[in-house]
Amino acid sequence: MLLVKGKEQGAVCVKGILFAVLAGVFIALHGAFNTKMGESVSMWHTVVIVHFIGFVLAVIIFLFVRKSSGESARFSKVPPVYLLGGTFGLIVLPAQMASIEMLGMSLSITLLLVAQIVCAFLIDALGLFGTEKRTIHKKHVAGLVMMLAGVVLFQL
Repeated sequence: MLLVKGKEQGAVCVKGILFAVLAGVFIALHGAFNTKMGESVSMWHTVVIVHFIGFVLAVIIFLFVRKSSGESARFSKVPPVYLLGGTFGLIVLPAQMASIEMLGMSLSITLLLVAQIVCAFLIDALGLFGTEKRTIHKKHVAGLVMMLAGVVLFQL
């Protein structure tokens, strides 16, 4: 299967790859659209508008796809620290907008992706936040070094 070995092979792997590509495309679109909106209104107005629209759409989707009332009971068992995930958008959105405005789309997204990969690498290597700890090999470290070198080359 495409660059993947182990239990993640097959249809699940293909779906996972497609979802990752879809998310990547929308991260770039998200940054471009929000930065342009920020030129018309302030950065914080943009943050409020984007999150409000996202909230309304999420509630509508939730009302159509919710499974049962038992799901609400399970919500109370979520460790409180994981509720902070919702606040990350308040950091991501203005930081991405400012970066795109200062560095341009390509460099900003390149740095964003490298930062995501390094963070994900550490989460995997250390098994942080209850994730499965994964063995990190020299080839993974070499890949990270090559990506960082790519950022430098991108700037030349």
